[in-house]
Amino acid sequence: MARSGLAAAARVAHWADAALGPGRAGGTDDGKATLSAATAERAAADLGLTSAQVRADWDIARLAGLVEVHGDSARPGWRLRAWDRDDSAVLRGWVALFDAWSLAHPEPPDHEPAAVAEVVSAMPQVLSFLQLSAGPVPVEQLLDLLQQRVTELRTERCEVPYEPGPASPTAAAPSAAVLSAGADPAEPAPVGDTPLAPLLDWSLHALASVGALTCGDGQATLTPLGSWAVWVKLEQICVAAQSPAGNIEQAAEAMLRGCARLRPNAARAEYRAWLAARTVGSAVTELIGAARGEDALLRGLAFEALRVVGAPAEPDVRAVADDPTLRPYALLWLAEHDGADPEDAHEVLTRKEATWLWVDTAAAVADHGEAPLLVRHLESAVQPTVPKLLDEVRAVGHPRTVQVLVALAAAHPDPALAKAVRRAAFQVHTGG
Repeated sequence: MARSGLAAAARVAHWADAALGPGRAGGTDDGKATLSAATAERAAADLGLTSAQVRADWDIARLAGLVEVHGDSARPGWRLRAWDRDDSAVLRGWVALFDAWSLAHPEPPDHEPAAVAEVVSAMPQVLSFLQLSAGPVPVEQLLDLLQQRVTELRTERCEVPYEPGPASPTAAAPSAAVLSAGADPAEPAPVGDTPLAPLLDWSLHALASVGALTCGDGQATLTPLGSWAVWVKLEQICVAAQSPAGNIEQAAEAMLRGCARLRPNAARAEYRAWLAARTVGSAVTELIGAARGEDALLRGLAFEALRVVGAPAEPDVRAVADDPTLRPYALLWLAEHDGADPEDAHEVLTRKEATWLWVDTAAAVADHGEAPLLVRHLESAVQPTVPKLLDEVRAVGHPRTVQVLVALAAAHPDPALAKAVRRAAFQVHTGG
Protein backbone atom coordinates (compact mmCIF):
# COMPACT_ATOMS: atom_id res chain seq x y z
CA MET A 1 0.00 0.00 0.00
CA ALA A 2 2.83 2.41 0.81
CA ARG A 3 4.55 1.72 -2.51
CA SER A 4 1.29 2.17 -4.38
CA GLY A 5 0.46 5.39 -2.56
CA LEU A 6 3.88 6.90 -3.25
CA ALA A 7 4.41 5.45 -6.75
CA ALA A 8 3.50 8.66 -8.59
CA ALA A 9 5.69 10.78 -6.30
CA ALA A 10 8.59 8.36 -6.71
CA ARG A 11 8.18 8.49 -10.50
CA VAL A 12 8.49 12.28 -10.55
CA ALA A 13 11.42 12.16 -8.10
CA HIS A 14 13.25 9.59 -10.27
CA TRP A 15 12.60 11.76 -13.32
CA ALA A 16 14.02 14.80 -11.55
CA ASP A 17 17.07 12.81 -10.43
CA ALA A 18 17.79 11.81 -14.01
CA ALA A 19 16.85 15.05 -15.76
CA LEU A 20 17.94 17.61 -13.17
CA GLY A 21 21.03 15.99 -11.69
CA PRO A 22 24.21 17.83 -10.63
CA GLY A 23 25.34 20.37 -13.18
CA ARG A 24 21.93 20.85 -14.75
CA ALA A 25 20.17 24.16 -14.18
CA GLY A 26 16.57 25.30 -14.40
CA GLY A 27 14.91 22.97 -11.90
CA THR A 28 13.62 25.49 -9.41
CA ASP A 29 13.15 29.22 -9.47
CA ASP A 30 11.80 30.47 -6.13
CA GLY A 31 14.49 29.62 -3.59
CA LYS A 32 12.19 26.99 -2.02
CA ALA A 33 12.92 24.04 -4.32
CA THR A 34 9.52 24.39 -5.99
CA LEU A 35 9.53 23.23 -9.60
CA SER A 36 9.74 26.08 -12.10
CA ALA A 37 6.96 26.36 -14.66
CA ALA A 38 9.28 25.28 -17.48
CA THR A 39 10.51 22.24 -15.55
CA ALA A 40 6.97 21.20 -14.63
CA GLU A 41 5.91 21.42 -18.28
CA ARG A 42 8.94 19.41 -19.35
CA ALA A 43 8.23 16.71 -16.75
CA ALA A 44 4.58 16.61 -17.76
CA ALA A 45 5.56 16.03 -21.39
CA ASP A 46 8.07 13.32 -20.52
CA LEU A 47 5.79 11.47 -18.10
CA GLY A 48 2.46 11.91 -19.87
CA LEU A 49 0.95 13.96 -17.05
CA THR A 50 -0.47 17.42 -16.62
CA SER A 51 1.63 20.16 -15.13
CA ALA A 52 -0.68 20.27 -12.10
CA GLN A 53 -0.22 16.53 -11.55
CA VAL A 54 3.56 16.91 -11.69
CA ARG A 55 3.50 19.70 -9.12
CA ALA A 56 1.22 17.72 -6.81
CA ASP A 57 3.43 14.62 -7.07
CA TRP A 58 6.54 16.74 -6.50
CA ASP A 59 5.03 18.17 -3.32
CA ILE A 60 4.23 14.65 -2.09
CA ALA A 61 7.81 13.56 -2.89
CA ARG A 62 9.14 16.40 -0.76
CA LEU A 63 6.86 15.60 2.16
CA ALA A 64 7.77 11.90 1.97
CA GLY A 65 11.51 12.59 1.92
CA LEU A 66 11.99 11.18 -1.58
CA VAL A 67 13.30 14.64 -2.39
CA GLU A 68 15.24 16.59 0.23
CA VAL A 69 15.42 20.36 0.23
CA HIS A 70 18.81 21.91 1.01
CA GLY A 71 18.78 25.70 0.95
CA ASP A 72 17.36 26.74 -2.39
CA SER A 73 17.91 23.41 -4.14
CA ALA A 74 16.52 19.90 -3.97
CA ARG A 75 18.28 16.58 -4.26
CA PRO A 76 17.26 12.89 -4.09
CA GLY A 77 16.67 11.65 -0.56
CA TRP A 78 18.07 8.40 0.82
CA ARG A 79 14.57 6.92 0.65
CA LEU A 80 14.55 7.36 -3.12
CA ARG A 81 18.01 5.77 -3.39
CA ALA A 82 16.80 2.81 -1.33
CA TRP A 83 13.34 2.63 -2.94
CA ASP A 84 13.86 -0.59 -4.91
CA ARG A 85 15.78 -2.54 -2.27
CA ASP A 86 14.55 -1.42 1.14
CA ASP A 87 10.91 -1.77 2.16
CA SER A 88 11.58 0.10 5.39
CA ALA A 89 12.62 3.16 3.35
CA VAL A 90 9.25 3.10 1.61
CA LEU A 91 7.38 2.75 4.88
CA ARG A 92 9.35 5.57 6.50
CA GLY A 93 8.58 7.75 3.51
CA TRP A 94 4.88 7.07 3.86
CA VAL A 95 4.98 7.73 7.61
CA ALA A 96 6.65 11.08 6.88
CA LEU A 97 3.77 11.88 4.53
CA PHE A 98 1.28 10.70 7.15
CA ASP A 99 2.88 13.02 9.71
CA ALA A 100 2.51 15.91 7.25
CA TRP A 101 -1.15 15.24 6.36
CA SER A 102 -2.17 18.83 7.19
CA LEU A 103 0.38 20.13 4.65
CA ALA A 104 -0.53 17.61 1.96
CA HIS A 105 -4.12 18.87 1.93
CA PRO A 106 -4.17 22.56 2.99
CA GLU A 107 -6.95 23.71 5.31
CA PRO A 108 -9.87 25.84 4.14
CA PRO A 109 -8.86 29.51 3.97
CA ASP A 110 -11.82 30.86 5.93
CA HIS A 111 -10.93 29.45 9.36
CA GLU A 112 -8.99 30.93 12.25
CA PRO A 113 -5.36 29.65 12.18
CA ALA A 114 -5.55 29.01 15.93
CA ALA A 115 -8.64 26.81 15.48
CA VAL A 116 -6.90 24.86 12.72
CA ALA A 117 -3.86 24.35 14.96
CA GLU A 118 -6.07 23.08 17.79
CA VAL A 119 -7.70 20.54 15.51
CA VAL A 120 -4.32 19.37 14.20
CA SER A 121 -3.13 18.96 17.80
CA ALA A 122 -6.28 17.03 18.70
CA MET A 123 -6.28 14.63 15.75
CA PRO A 124 -3.79 12.09 17.23
CA GLN A 125 -6.39 11.26 19.90
CA VAL A 126 -9.07 10.91 17.22
CA LEU A 127 -6.78 8.59 15.23
CA SER A 128 -6.01 6.54 18.35
CA PHE A 129 -9.74 6.09 18.92
CA LEU A 130 -10.18 4.95 15.30
CA GLN A 131 -7.31 2.50 15.71
CA LEU A 132 -8.72 1.03 18.92
CA SER A 133 -12.20 0.79 17.39
CA ALA A 134 -10.82 -1.40 14.58
CA GLY A 135 -13.74 -0.57 12.31
CA PRO A 136 -16.01 2.16 10.98
CA VAL A 137 -16.80 4.97 13.43
CA PRO A 138 -19.62 7.50 12.87
CA VAL A 139 -18.30 10.97 12.10
CA GLU A 140 -20.69 12.41 14.71
CA GLN A 141 -18.93 10.35 17.38
CA LEU A 142 -15.55 11.59 16.16
CA LEU A 143 -16.84 15.16 16.29
CA ASP A 144 -17.84 14.70 19.95
CA LEU A 145 -14.37 13.36 20.72
CA LEU A 146 -12.71 16.22 18.83
CA GLN A 147 -14.75 18.79 20.74
CA GLN A 148 -13.78 17.18 24.04
CA ARG A 149 -10.09 17.15 23.12
CA VAL A 150 -10.10 20.79 21.96
CA THR A 151 -11.78 21.77 25.23
CA GLU A 152 -9.02 19.90 27.12
CA LEU A 153 -6.34 21.73 25.13
CA ARG A 154 -7.88 25.09 25.99
CA THR A 155 -8.14 24.08 29.65
CA GLU A 156 -4.49 22.99 29.69
CA ARG A 157 -3.55 26.44 28.41
CA CYS A 158 -5.62 27.95 31.24
CA GLU A 159 -7.53 30.20 28.89
CA VAL A 160 -9.50 32.73 30.93
CA PRO A 161 -11.37 35.91 29.99
CA TYR A 162 -8.89 38.74 29.69
CA GLU A 163 -11.42 41.21 31.16
CA PRO A 164 -14.41 40.68 33.46
CA GLY A 165 -17.85 40.09 32.11
CA PRO A 166 -19.96 37.03 31.30
CA ALA A 167 -19.74 37.56 27.55
CA SER A 168 -15.98 38.10 27.33
CA PRO A 169 -14.32 35.99 24.66
CA THR A 170 -11.48 33.77 25.82
CA ALA A 171 -8.00 34.93 25.01
CA ALA A 172 -4.67 33.41 25.84
CA ALA A 173 -1.08 33.19 24.71
CA PRO A 174 -0.84 30.89 21.71
CA SER A 175 0.10 27.31 22.45
CA ALA A 176 3.15 25.57 21.00
CA ALA A 177 0.81 23.76 18.62
CA VAL A 178 -0.54 27.08 17.35
CA LEU A 179 2.94 28.48 16.81
CA SER A 180 4.13 25.31 15.11
CA ALA A 181 1.21 25.57 12.73
CA GLY A 182 2.35 28.99 11.63
CA ALA A 183 -0.46 30.98 13.27
CA ASP A 184 0.01 34.65 13.88
CA PRO A 185 0.57 35.19 17.65
CA ALA A 186 -1.48 38.37 17.33
CA GLU A 187 -4.56 36.35 16.33
CA PRO A 188 -7.01 35.82 19.21
CA ALA A 189 -7.70 32.31 20.39
CA PRO A 190 -10.88 30.87 18.86
CA VAL A 191 -14.02 31.51 20.81
CA GLY A 192 -15.80 28.63 22.43
CA ASP A 193 -18.45 28.31 19.72
CA THR A 194 -15.97 27.90 16.84
CA PRO A 195 -17.58 25.31 14.54
CA LEU A 196 -15.37 22.23 14.45
CA ALA A 197 -17.42 20.11 12.04
CA PRO A 198 -15.93 21.71 8.88
CA LEU A 199 -12.42 21.33 10.28
CA LEU A 200 -13.05 17.69 11.15
CA ASP A 201 -14.32 17.15 7.62
CA TRP A 202 -11.14 18.75 6.27
CA SER A 203 -8.96 16.61 8.57
CA LEU A 204 -10.63 13.36 7.56
CA HIS A 205 -10.37 14.13 3.85
CA ALA A 206 -6.73 15.22 4.27
CA LEU A 207 -5.91 11.93 6.00
CA ALA A 208 -7.81 10.08 3.29
CA SER A 209 -5.73 11.87 0.64
CA VAL A 210 -2.54 10.36 2.07
CA GLY A 211 -4.07 6.89 2.36
CA ALA A 212 -4.51 6.76 6.15
CA LEU A 213 -8.27 6.31 6.21
CA THR A 214 -11.42 6.14 4.16
CA CYS A 215 -14.54 8.20 4.82
CA GLY A 216 -18.04 8.01 3.40
CA ASP A 217 -21.66 7.47 4.38
CA GLY A 218 -21.07 9.42 7.57
CA GLN A 219 -18.35 7.05 8.79
CA ALA A 220 -14.54 6.92 8.88
CA THR A 221 -12.29 3.85 8.91
CA LEU A 222 -8.53 3.55 9.13
CA THR A 223 -6.89 1.73 6.25
CA PRO A 224 -4.59 -1.17 7.21
CA LEU A 225 -1.66 1.15 6.52
CA GLY A 226 -3.16 3.93 8.64
CA SER A 227 -3.90 1.50 11.47
CA TRP A 228 -0.30 0.25 11.36
CA ALA A 229 1.08 3.81 11.43
CA VAL A 230 -1.03 4.81 14.44
CA TRP A 231 0.00 1.61 16.22
CA VAL A 232 3.66 2.43 15.57
CA LYS A 233 3.17 5.93 16.99
CA LEU A 234 1.53 4.52 20.13
CA GLU A 235 4.35 2.01 20.49
CA GLN A 236 6.94 4.79 20.24
CA ILE A 237 5.17 6.71 23.00
CA CYS A 238 5.20 3.60 25.20
CA VAL A 239 8.89 2.94 24.50
CA ALA A 240 9.79 6.54 25.31
CA ALA A 241 7.82 6.31 28.55
CA GLN A 242 9.74 3.20 29.64
CA SER A 243 13.26 4.57 29.56
CA PRO A 244 15.13 2.22 31.94
CA ALA A 245 17.79 4.75 32.92
CA GLY A 246 15.85 7.98 32.56
CA ASN A 247 18.08 9.64 29.96
CA ILE A 248 15.43 10.65 27.45
CA GLU A 249 15.75 14.36 28.18
CA GLN A 250 19.55 14.34 28.04
CA ALA A 251 21.71 15.42 25.13
CA ALA A 252 23.41 12.61 23.22
CA GLU A 253 26.72 12.84 25.08
CA ALA A 254 25.09 12.74 28.52
CA MET A 255 22.80 9.91 27.43
CA LEU A 256 25.76 7.85 26.17
CA ARG A 257 27.64 8.41 29.43
CA GLY A 258 24.56 7.21 31.27
CA CYS A 259 24.57 4.03 29.17
CA ALA A 260 28.27 3.30 29.65
CA ARG A 261 27.72 1.02 32.65
CA LEU A 262 24.58 -0.69 31.34
CA ARG A 263 24.54 -4.19 29.93
CA PRO A 264 24.19 -4.32 26.11
CA ASN A 265 20.47 -5.16 26.08
CA ALA A 266 19.66 -2.45 28.64
CA ALA A 267 21.75 0.07 26.71
CA ARG A 268 19.92 -0.72 23.47
CA ALA A 269 16.59 -0.26 25.24
CA GLU A 270 17.80 3.15 26.42
CA TYR A 271 18.93 4.07 22.90
CA ARG A 272 15.50 3.12 21.52
CA ALA A 273 13.72 5.22 24.14
CA TRP A 274 16.01 8.19 23.50
CA LEU A 275 15.52 7.89 19.73
CA ALA A 276 11.74 7.56 20.04
CA ALA A 277 11.62 11.00 21.66
CA ARG A 278 13.41 12.70 18.74
CA THR A 279 13.29 13.07 15.00
CA VAL A 280 15.69 10.71 13.27
CA GLY A 281 17.68 13.50 11.62
CA SER A 282 18.37 15.44 14.81
CA ALA A 283 19.19 12.26 16.75
CA VAL A 284 21.73 11.09 14.16
CA THR A 285 23.34 14.54 14.06
CA GLU A 286 23.66 14.55 17.86
CA LEU A 287 25.16 11.06 17.96
CA ILE A 288 27.75 11.81 15.30
CA GLY A 289 28.59 15.04 17.10
CA ALA A 290 29.22 13.04 20.27
CA ALA A 291 31.37 10.58 18.32
CA ARG A 292 33.62 13.42 17.14
CA GLY A 293 34.61 14.29 20.71
CA GLU A 294 37.78 13.28 22.51
CA ASP A 295 36.24 10.47 24.57
CA ALA A 296 36.83 7.21 22.72
CA LEU A 297 34.24 5.40 24.83
CA LEU A 298 31.52 7.75 23.62
CA ARG A 299 32.68 7.19 20.06
CA GLY A 300 32.04 3.46 20.30
CA LEU A 301 28.74 3.91 22.12
CA ALA A 302 27.54 6.48 19.60
CA PHE A 303 27.95 3.98 16.78
CA GLU A 304 26.17 1.33 18.84
CA ALA A 305 23.25 3.76 19.10
CA LEU A 306 23.48 4.39 15.35
CA ARG A 307 23.09 0.63 14.83
CA VAL A 308 19.74 0.93 16.60
CA VAL A 309 18.80 3.78 14.23
CA GLY A 310 19.49 1.54 11.22
CA ALA A 311 19.00 2.52 7.57
CA PRO A 312 18.04 6.20 8.09
CA ALA A 313 21.53 6.84 9.48
CA GLU A 314 23.29 5.46 6.39
CA PRO A 315 23.82 8.77 4.50
CA ASP A 316 25.28 10.47 7.58
CA VAL A 317 27.52 7.53 8.39
CA ARG A 318 28.79 7.41 4.80
CA ALA A 319 29.47 11.13 4.99
CA VAL A 320 31.90 10.66 7.89
CA ALA A 321 33.68 7.64 6.42
CA ASP A 322 36.50 9.92 5.24
CA ASP A 323 37.03 11.41 8.71
CA PRO A 324 40.17 9.67 10.08
CA THR A 325 38.78 9.64 13.61
CA LEU A 326 35.46 8.07 12.65
CA ARG A 327 36.42 6.06 9.57
CA PRO A 328 36.99 2.63 11.20
CA TYR A 329 33.71 2.88 13.12
CA ALA A 330 31.84 4.04 10.01
CA LEU A 331 33.27 1.26 7.84
CA LEU A 332 32.28 -1.41 10.37
CA TRP A 333 28.78 0.11 10.67
CA LEU A 334 28.34 0.16 6.89
CA ALA A 335 29.62 -3.40 6.50
CA GLU A 336 27.12 -4.68 9.07
CA HIS A 337 24.37 -2.57 7.51
CA ASP A 338 25.13 -4.18 4.14
CA GLY A 339 24.72 -7.64 5.64
CA ALA A 340 28.18 -8.65 6.82
CA ASP A 341 28.38 -10.84 9.91
CA PRO A 342 29.50 -8.69 12.86
CA GLU A 343 32.24 -11.25 13.54
CA ASP A 344 33.64 -10.77 10.03
CA ALA A 345 32.96 -7.05 9.55
CA HIS A 346 36.51 -6.14 10.65
CA GLU A 347 37.76 -7.58 7.36
CA VAL A 348 36.71 -4.35 5.62
CA LEU A 349 39.39 -2.45 7.55
CA THR A 350 42.95 -2.05 6.35
CA ARG A 351 45.73 -3.04 8.73
CA LYS A 352 46.33 0.64 9.54
CA GLU A 353 42.62 1.29 10.19
CA ALA A 354 42.40 -1.78 12.42
CA THR A 355 45.44 -0.62 14.38
CA TRP A 356 43.99 2.87 14.79
CA LEU A 357 40.74 1.33 16.08
CA TRP A 358 42.72 -0.88 18.49
CA VAL A 359 44.43 2.19 19.97
CA ASP A 360 41.15 4.12 20.17
CA THR A 361 39.45 1.24 21.97
CA ALA A 362 42.44 0.89 24.29
CA ALA A 363 42.09 4.59 25.11
CA ALA A 364 38.47 4.00 26.09
CA VAL A 365 39.50 1.06 28.29
CA ALA A 366 42.33 3.06 29.87
CA ASP A 367 39.97 5.94 30.69
CA HIS A 368 36.97 3.97 31.88
CA GLY A 369 37.96 0.33 32.40
CA GLU A 370 40.17 -1.72 34.69
CA ALA A 371 43.78 -2.84 34.24
CA PRO A 372 42.99 -6.53 33.54
CA LEU A 373 40.63 -5.48 30.75
CA LEU A 374 43.39 -3.45 29.12
CA VAL A 375 45.73 -6.44 29.30
CA ARG A 376 43.08 -8.67 27.69
CA HIS A 377 42.63 -6.04 24.98
CA LEU A 378 46.21 -6.74 23.94
CA GLU A 379 45.08 -10.15 22.73
CA SER A 380 42.60 -8.60 20.27
CA ALA A 381 45.30 -6.93 18.17
CA VAL A 382 45.60 -8.12 14.58
CA GLN A 383 49.40 -8.16 14.78
CA PRO A 384 50.89 -11.59 15.55
CA THR A 385 53.54 -10.33 18.01
CA VAL A 386 53.85 -7.52 20.53
CA PRO A 387 56.94 -6.00 18.83
CA LYS A 388 55.04 -5.91 15.52
CA LEU A 389 52.04 -4.33 17.27
CA LEU A 390 54.25 -1.68 18.88
CA ASP A 391 55.86 -0.82 15.55
CA GLU A 392 52.49 -0.34 13.87
CA VAL A 393 50.97 1.50 16.83
CA ARG A 394 53.86 3.97 16.75
CA ALA A 395 53.34 4.50 13.01
CA VAL A 396 49.55 4.95 13.04
CA GLY A 397 49.67 8.39 14.64
CA HIS A 398 46.76 8.14 17.08
CA PRO A 399 46.77 11.18 19.42
CA ARG A 400 46.35 8.95 22.50
CA THR A 401 49.17 6.54 21.65
CA VAL A 402 51.52 7.61 24.44
CA GLN A 403 48.83 7.48 27.15
CA VAL A 404 47.65 4.05 25.96
CA LEU A 405 51.15 2.58 25.97
CA VAL A 406 51.95 4.01 29.39
CA ALA A 407 48.70 2.59 30.82
CA LEU A 408 49.38 -0.79 29.19
CA ALA A 409 52.92 -0.89 30.57
CA ALA A 410 51.63 -0.10 34.07
CA ALA A 411 48.95 -2.80 33.85
CA HIS A 412 50.87 -5.70 32.30
CA PRO A 413 52.26 -8.27 34.75
CA ASP A 414 55.19 -9.31 32.51
CA PRO A 415 58.14 -7.05 33.40
CA ALA A 416 59.95 -7.60 30.10
CA LEU A 417 56.88 -6.81 28.00
CA ALA A 418 56.05 -3.82 30.19
CA LYS A 419 59.57 -2.49 29.68
CA ALA A 420 59.28 -2.83 25.88
CA VAL A 421 55.94 -1.00 25.93
CA ARG A 422 57.34 1.82 28.07
CA ARG A 423 60.26 2.18 25.67
CA ALA A 424 57.83 2.43 22.76
CA ALA A 425 55.85 5.09 24.63
CA PHE A 426 59.02 7.09 25.26
CA GLN A 427 60.00 6.86 21.60
CA VAL A 428 56.60 8.12 20.47
CA HIS A 429 56.75 10.91 23.04
CA THR A 430 60.19 12.06 21.89
CA GLY A 431 59.43 11.55 18.21
CA GLY A 432 61.86 8.68 17.89
